[in-house]
Amino acid sequence: MTVVAISAAYGARGGLIGPELADRLGVPFVDRALTHRVAGTLEVSVEEAHEQWEPPSQSFLERILSSFHGVDTGAPVGPPPETNSPEDFRRAAEAAVLEQAATGEGVILGRGSVAALREQPHVLRVRLTGPRDRRLAIAREGSGLGKEETNAAMRRLDRYHADYLREFYDVDIDDPALYHVTLDATAFDVDACVELVMTAARAIC
Repeated sequence: MTVVAISAAYGARGGLIGPELADRLGVPFVDRALTHRVAGTLEVSVEEAHEQWEPPSQSFLERILSSFHGVDTGAPVGPPPETNSPEDFRRAAEAAVLEQAATGEGVILGRGSVAALREQPHVLRVRLTGPRDRRLAIAREGSGLGKEETNAAMRRLDRYHADYLREFYDVDIDDPALYHVTLDATAFDVDACVELVMTAARAIC
């Protein structure tokens, strides 16, 4: 088995490290494919499913998560009639993650995979992170956005992903016990990060 679940902080190069790691391990890289599976299961658009993890602003799920913390956003208490609830998306995503893990191969980026697979001993769980200022610089370089825009995106997405794991899995995204490897992905180039994770994957899988 070669299954790696990755949680990547904003600006920690998850979108570069994940595909390269999968290529070198000779296994599928699973990111957007999970979104397609969720969309098919819930009969929603791929864009709607994608927004549950990468919301362009404040999605319905994010408004629900905000309400958990007592923030009055003006959003309804529950989902409107005939729509999928946040829990529906979570269940569909977890089912897709478990289905992929059951194949015995794959590099899975995000989608709550580190939490969904935390009880499976042969799945390597990795956290890619780094100091905020260095992640910010990397994100700006990769996106071409201005400093304020990148800052806002980092605050929003880092908080959103942390809230997702906390509310749906009752885990802290920064808890070292959730991972086998926590890597400062800003301290090394992509190639070095891939080599480090490969070594761990070969040791545990």
